[in-house]
Amino acid sequence: MKRLAVLAMMLCLGTPGFAPAQTPAPTSAKLPKAKKYPIFIDPVLLNLSPILPPPPAQDSERTRQELAEIHRIEAARTPAQAAAAEADDRNEDMFLYSGVMGTGFNAEALPLTMMLSAHIRNDSGLVDNPLKDYFARPRPYNFDGTLHPICATNKENSYPSGHAVNGYLYAYALAEMVPEKHAEILARAEAYAHNRMVCEAHYASDLEASRRTAFLVFGYMLANPRFQAELTGARLETRKALGLNPELP
Repeated sequence: MKRLAVLAMMLCLGTPGFAPAQTPAPTSAKLPKAKKYPIFIDPVLLNLSPILPPPPAQDSERTRQELAEIHRIEAARTPAQAAAAEADDRNEDMFLYSGVMGTGFNAEALPLTMMLSAHIRNDSGLVDNPLKDYFARPRPYNFDGTLHPICATNKENSYPSGHAVNGYLYAYALAEMVPEKHAEILARAEAYAHNRMVCEAHYASDLEASRRTAFLVFGYMLANPRFQAELTGARLETRKALGLNPELP
């Protein structure tokens, strides 16, 4: 993950007025539903709308190709694939990686890791939801009425995918915690993102935007002392639960 550390340094040097948030934020359990408070990031400074490439135009050949891909996925979708996509649609915390990490990786046994997961998800929403509103790209099934989505969504805009941003952020954090499973973690992140297309809730370019968004956000988080402290606590907790050496390889 050396590239992420370098990226964090670049973001710090290249963002005027950057300073990690110092005001303690309430834990995720106390966050009111009506408003989210930033924990690891400053959403005002971390404005990605001028940086993230805009989505393809709805009348473009790229969008036509992406819709055709979703139709192919729908035509080939098996009941098992649909069930997996629906399960991932409901699973938005770090423990979606339990199949990779093993049975000891669960929220009940790992409170520090669960707290890190909740805080990452909180801050992710402060980034991806404004981007959705800014780009205002309609979801595939809202643009193409012949599609048959299988997952419920709570916002009409699709670029980038909030699920995928979360999934990649969790993956980057877990790869820092358990680098021995780096390849498997990132493969699961890609599968989790792809399931947003199986759901028919997102285009392929939405997922690419999510990957870019998560990479930038994670680099920003790495520069925050509070994030580093929570990451260290979660790493020690998780490695102990999995029977791994507390020292990173």
